[in-house]
Amino acid sequence: QVQLVESGGGLVQPGGSLRLSCAASGFIVSTYHLAWYRQAPGKERELVARIFSGTGGIEYADSAKGRFTISRSNAKSTVDLQLNSLKPDDTAVYYCNARSSNWRTDNWGQGTQVTVSS
Repeated sequence: QVQLVESGGGLVQPGGSLRLSCAASGFIVSTYHLAWYRQAPGKERELVARIFSGTGGIEYADSAKGRFTISRSNAKSTVDLQLNSLKPDDTAVYYCNARSSNWRTDNWGQGTQVTVSS
């Protein structure tokens, strides 16, 4: 079965960087749409970045453009999210997501906390 396990969260000062990693198992990562979402306290879960199956096209939320980078390793079965120039507003639980290429299945990791604070 599909399993997603996130790691790499933590406490970082404003302007700092973190790299989140999601280890995937139970499927071939290149055949799924892979994404990172986040949910801040009192807010709805929102898409941060997605890498599409096959060709690997990428989309970012406006808040992520120019600061965050999503990448996929087919060999390692991972999807990473590099977070740079972090702001307090980036504080949230970050979730890894995998959807089948026909969008019919939806799988989530357990989340990893990112806290940006001085």
